Parts: sequence; structure tokens; C-alpha cells
Amino acid sequence: MAQLTPLAAADAARLLADYGLSLAEWRPLDAGSVNSNFTFTTPEGQRYFARIYEEQGAAGAETEFSLLEALARQGVPVALPRPLVDGRRVHEFQGKPFAVYPFVEGEILCQKRVDEAACAAVGEALARVHLASAAAPPLGEGRFRLADLRVRLERVDASGRPDLIAAADVVRGLMDKYEPQRASGLPSGLIHGDLFRDNVLFREGRIAALLDFESASRGVFAYDVMVTLLAWCFGDGLDVRLASALLRAYQAVRPLSEDERAALATEGAFVCLRFATTRLTDFSLRVPPGATPGRDYGRFLARLEALEGGALAEILRNL
Repeated sequence: MAQLTPLAAADAARLLADYGLSLAEWRPLDAGSVNSNFTFTTPEGQRYFARIYEEQGAAGAETEFSLLEALARQGVPVALPRPLVDGRRVHEFQGKPFAVYPFVEGEILCQKRVDEAACAAVGEALARVHLASAAAPPLGEGRFRLADLRVRLERVDASGRPDLIAAADVVRGLMDKYEPQRASGLPSGLIHGDLFRDNVLFREGRIAALLDFESASRGVFAYDVMVTLLAWCFGDGLDVRLASALLRAYQAVRPLSEDERAALATEGAFVCLRFATTRLTDFSLRVPPGATPGRDYGRFLARLEALEGGALAEILRNL
């Protein structure tokens, strides 16, 4: 992803000085779909990760940091932000929140390297996040409610691009279809909301850190399970082995109720509609007509088609 907010070396050095750090080298990272991310190295060889938050304000960043501290106390592997010299946790650059984290050594798995052991580790970690709900600070419902997604699609309508407008109409039609089917009263609490492969670092076969709690909110656990399952267990189609490993490991820590199991496919549909929408607005709209966006909204419409075809049925029967 292109850096939405470029950061010059002089600005980077000035920001780091407020953390009591000196700058030897820095570089922007392509990873991430929403924020501008960077790595820094000090003259002593210490490495840090820095982020400019592009969508949430300082209050949202403060809430995220309080959440990370609560999760760390519950034994969830997370990276905690470094405070500034004056004790604050959130800095500012061009009116946007800026934060520095220790660089966590680890690797992000490509889809070809995802195996049952990795999915089991992710399922267990997700369950522990959900169980930490009582320790978490108060959270809102997040930025991806159905009403929020409909507002995002209005940006597509205003683009004047017929192909994207047609895709937005398809997504709206699916929202209209699934909204009446959504179960109410499902168990809810703290959800990560975005536990994709690039938000999990592995080191020596174990999870070193869960990353990017910016989308964390109060939500339905079954929805969060399906975000994670569709991110980790879908290649050319839904991989039964991987999905089974993830769900079994999750259930071993936090068993799903019968109502939750029954709701997984529908919650998965809402996951697909969320990411189809955000890929339309955050990727397709940012490239000129005919150019290939960094992430394809069609991949989540394909996931939804697989769910509609009963892809989860065999997995749930064998849990």
C-alpha cells in the first residue's frame, strides 16, 4: 500500500527524539491497508515499529493502548506502545495520531505456509482475546456496522465509475438479503475484528504477537471467529482441515454455544460484505480505471458464494 502520509527523515528524527530515541535509518512498510507504517533503527541497533493512524483519532488510539495493556495482563501476546519522554502514549504528526512500538521479531505466514498447527494457535489465541472481555476498557461497536458500510458505499456511487457502482449495488442487495437473517442476542464482548495473517507474528512455530487492535470493538464473538476463519482458511476454496483445526482449538478454550454454531454462516456473510465494501472504498476507488487494486473485493464475494454453497456444513458436523 502506498504511504498515505509520507514521513521525511527530518520529521522522523524529530518525532523519535520525543521518545528519547535517535534515528539511524528508517523505511516505510507496504504492509497494512489503512495506516501508514514504518520501521526505525537507532544508532545502538534497536529496532522499532511506528504508525501514523489514518482513520482513528487520538481518543481511539488511547483506547487501543489501554486495551493492549489489559490484554498483556491477561497473558495475550501483544506489543505495547513506547511512551513519550513526557509520559504520553500518543504523539501527533500532521494532525494524526502517531505511535512507536518495539519491533517484535517474527514472521507473517503466507497462505501456502499456513498449516493446521498455525490455525490451531490462532484459534486458541482468538478465544483468549474473547475471554479477556471483562478486563478490557469500554469499547464502542466499531466502524463496520451495516449502516456504516452503507455510508461507505455512497462514496462508490459518487465516483461515477460504472463497474464499481455495479459492484456496490450487488453488495447492497446482499446486505438486504442477509440483514433479516441475522440472529440477535449472540454472545458478545471484545473482538479483534481484523485477525488476518498479516496481524499475527510467528516465531519458532509459536505466536509471538497479535497485532493491530485498531479495529477492536464490542461485537459478536461468532462474527470475529468468521473474520479469522475466512482470513486463514481460504485459498482456492475453504480448506476443511485448516478451518477444523482453528475451530477445534477455539472451542477447547471457549466452547461455542449451539446458537453460535448455527449463526456462523450468516455471520460469515456479514464478514464478506464488510471486506467487499472496504476493498471497494479503500482500494478500488484509489486506483484509476483499468488499474489493478492492491486487494480485490471480488475475493470476498467468492468467499460468500462458498458459504452459500454450504462450505461450513461438513466442518460443523465433525466438530
